[in-house]
Amino acid sequence: MDSRCSSSADSRLTGRRVGSINSTALCARVESYDAGQKKCISDVRRTFCLFVTFDFLFITLLWIIELNVNGGIQQQLDKEVLHYDYHASFFDIFLLAVFRFAILILAYAVCKLRHWWAIAISTAVCSLFLIVKVILSKLLSQGAFGYLLPIISFVLAWIETWLLDLKVLPQEAEDEKRYQSIMDATERAPLMCPGPLSDGQFYSPPESVADSDEELDDKHDPEKGLIQQAIEQDLHL
Repeated sequence: MDSRCSSSADSRLTGRRVGSINSTALCARVESYDAGQKKCISDVRRTFCLFVTFDFLFITLLWIIELNVNGGIQQQLDKEVLHYDYHASFFDIFLLAVFRFAILILAYAVCKLRHWWAIAISTAVCSLFLIVKVILSKLLSQGAFGYLLPIISFVLAWIETWLLDLKVLPQEAEDEKRYQSIMDATERAPLMCPGPLSDGQFYSPPESVADSDEELDDKHDPEKGLIQQAIEQDLHL
């Protein structure tokens, strides 16, 4: 009986330990996810915003180099900005990079948008403008920058679309689904774990008194009981 009670107690204690370990692990995972949720921006979204910033700075650098190569920055700024010519100026490609940077950073860094419509608008506008400019303008007759700036601007715009659509949004959706599953598991954990054990569950039955065996024998053997009573009377006399 004692061995059975002890084995039952051990099994219940083991189950309670396992439940507590599982609950601790779930709580640790929830805390890690909560810490991730408290971040201003996710890792993949931060990478995307860094690439958008790189796009803007890179186009700006190429445009400044183009200004310097073609006769000096001040002279070319006067020619391309103050006397803007759609067919010969690179200033609109720089403005296109500014537009792309502003709309993407505002939508996905400031507003933390989780939809593709902002990147779709920016990529569509940039692609259409660059295609029309290459067809109608005289950029291809202005040396290497006439090829380089439109092509790089077009490629970077589509790389940003690829990053957001195939990396940022699916990764964030997966993280959100995983976080929700962990939260559901923590809500179910108290119901699955064994409750606190009461001391009364493990009380072993009281030990039998030594005289109880003799009383049982007296009940089953009347003659032995009479003899025993006679001996006790003699001793008292």
